[in-house]
Amino acid sequence: MDQDWKNNPKLAGLDQNKLRMLQNLADQGSQKSASDMLPFLLSAANQGKNNGLRFSSEEVSLILEVLKMGKSPEETAKLDRIVNMMRMIQ
Repeated sequence: MDQDWKNNPKLAGLDQNKLRMLQNLADQGSQKSASDMLPFLLSAANQGKNNGLRFSSEEVSLILEVLKMGKSPEETAKLDRIVNMMRMIQ
């Protein structure tokens, strides 16, 4: 995964603990297949909640916007589908 997302100014106001969690997600998730992403992201979301990290809907939207930068339309659509599935499950 391209590491430039960490330096995006839109994330400048995000809590450092949340940024660290996102970095861990990016590192681990980059090695996952598309079919493994949904269970992986659900597990990560639960782990974050257990550690007291809660992301507002604005933060989630911002993170998704940043993660989509530079991605192909297919990758962006796949990410949108995964996010929509997660929202239906939770």
